[in-house]
Amino acid sequence: MKPPLRTKSVGTKVSEAEFAMLEERARANGQTLSEWVRDVLLSAPSEPGAEASEIVLAEVLALRTLFLNLQFRAGQGPMTEAEMRGLIERADGVKIERARERLEAARVRQNEQGKASTTNPSEAEESRAWRNGDGSNT
Repeated sequence: MKPPLRTKSVGTKVSEAEFAMLEERARANGQTLSEWVRDVLLSAPSEPGAEASEIVLAEVLALRTLFLNLQFRAGQGPMTEAEMRGLIERADGVKIERARERLEAARVRQNEQGKASTTNPSEAEESRAWRNGDGSNT
C-alpha cells in the first residue's frame, strides 16, 4: 500500500553542528534526514512528559492509598494475605483514573490562573508581590 501523498512541508533553521548531529542520528537509524525528522516529529508526545508524569503520580497515589489503609488498620490486628491483596488490587484498580483526574484538575487550575492574570494585571501583580513577601495584608 502506498503512503499518503505528502504535499505540505515543515522547515526550520539549524547550525552546521546541529545539522551534522541530525544527519548522524538519521544515518544511525538507517534513514534519510527527511525520513528521520518526519518520524521523530510525528512520534513526539503531544504533551511532553505526560505519560511519565501520569504513571509516577498513579504509583504515588496507589502507595498513598495503601499506606492510609494500612495505617487505619494498624490497631485492628494482623492482616491476612487475602485482605492485603484486596487492598493492593483496589489501589491499583483506580490509580490511573485518579492520576488523570488530578492532572486534569491541575491543568484547569493552571489555565484559570493564566486567564486571571491576563484579565486583571493589577491583581496578578498584587498576588505575585504577596507570594514574594513584598505585599501587605491590609
